[in-house]
Amino acid sequence: MIALHSLPLSSSNRQTSFKCSVVGALLAGVIVLLGTLNAGAATPAAPAANRPNIVIILADDLGYGDLGSYGATKVKTPHLDRLAAEGMRFTDAHAAAGVCVPSRYALMTGRYPFRNDRDWRQGTVIEDGRLTIASLVKSRGYATGMVGKWHLGFENGIAFNYAQPLRGGPVDRGFDSFFGIHASTDIPPYFYIRNDRVVAAPTDKIEANSSPGWSPIQGAFWREGPISPDLKLEAVMPRFTQEAVNWLAQRPSGGTNTSQPFLLYVAFTAPHTPWLPTEKFAGTSEASMYGDFVAQVDDSVGQILAAVERAGAKENTLVFFTSDNGPVWYPEDTKRLGHSSTGSLRGMKGDAWEGGHRLPFLARWPARIKPGSVNATTISFVDLLATFAEITGAKLPADAGEDSFSILPALLGQTATARPGIMTLSSRGALTLREGDWKFISALGSGGFSPPNKQAPTPGGPTGQLYHLGRDPGEQNNLWQQEPEVVARLSARLKAAQTAGRTRP
Repeated sequence: MIALHSLPLSSSNRQTSFKCSVVGALLAGVIVLLGTLNAGAATPAAPAANRPNIVIILADDLGYGDLGSYGATKVKTPHLDRLAAEGMRFTDAHAAAGVCVPSRYALMTGRYPFRNDRDWRQGTVIEDGRLTIASLVKSRGYATGMVGKWHLGFENGIAFNYAQPLRGGPVDRGFDSFFGIHASTDIPPYFYIRNDRVVAAPTDKIEANSSPGWSPIQGAFWREGPISPDLKLEAVMPRFTQEAVNWLAQRPSGGTNTSQPFLLYVAFTAPHTPWLPTEKFAGTSEASMYGDFVAQVDDSVGQILAAVERAGAKENTLVFFTSDNGPVWYPEDTKRLGHSSTGSLRGMKGDAWEGGHRLPFLARWPARIKPGSVNATTISFVDLLATFAEITGAKLPADAGEDSFSILPALLGQTATARPGIMTLSSRGALTLREGDWKFISALGSGGFSPPNKQAPTPGGPTGQLYHLGRDPGEQNNLWQQEPEVVARLSARLKAAQTAGRTRP
């Protein structure tokens, strides 16, 4: 299990590791549903010359209710709303975890993060030799690039030797090039990385900072520590945006059938703390500095989409936009500002409740996806690997993408491939399983940042949570005791999934 301390709540508990040992006996029977499913091996979807370019834009700590296309009114997101209008908007898309390290592991590997016990502070999270979305498409002839926040560790963990190559990072996991940082912009040391080399060692020091009127982990919050002379925290987002635009500008003849197809993965550091909107966006929203930072994310997306168009690649480029997990946004923030970062969902970042892992998810591919379409298919980050395999005509080996199912049919407006329910992991190790409208949570409490994050069962009371999201999308009515047969069935399927080591046949 991944050590889930990607966002320590304070400097005093910075080294706390939220080990997921509570899941040990859980997760096993999804295989009951697997007997008739097609193995996630992909079948060719198009001739090689017509394979799309792929751009993945991942926001950091953005909520389900932060975009205009998902109901936001206090924050304006015109570029993302246009992306939704020109493509498909998913309403039931999920990260595989409520915090960033395990979520990013799942996105890259097509494997649920509860299957991995690596700690990014100690070494690499993605195992040597494991297939990733980047190494998959690279094997199919794609150029691959990454810009932004890695947060999946390097071989020496955080014991950085600034004069030596940083092994085990993006360029060792399938990307031809990388420009970014090792973690969030509130976790020192702060320095840029180009490919596998430190651009400038963090020889300066920055003092800790926080914002009055917000919780200790909101606002312009960052931790003290070493920082390189060439890195300014407020300039990181503009730098990443420009690096992504420059990378796209270097693609030869962008979208033509004779050029090399490409995958670009842009992992923003916003609107994660520190909330540092530039002067252009300060005061432009009605949701304080957080809303202003969301508006800056939208503008950065607009710049990247414009670069795709300038490259002549719009028509045959599949663009995804989503977030790694939910926001740090308390009920008091919603009352004070009139903006709910999670929309009508319960909970926030880290939680087993929907606000921790149900996210905006947009997809545009003008050549194939119907504009303005809305899709209620339940999907997960783990599904990208199998999707890219199907698109590129690759076959997934048995030891890759163990939990990945292609969503290409859903993207094309067809009936989605049958699959077992999806699973998510909270920051404190609670596991969830979705089966249709049923949602099973393996523990009481939020399992994450929302209080109470953990509850002990009362005598004769429920030991976990069961909700019917079709009737109760706000997760207010725990049916654990009223539906014992459903509880028993979903509990068995969780246990079977762990025993099997996979959910894809």
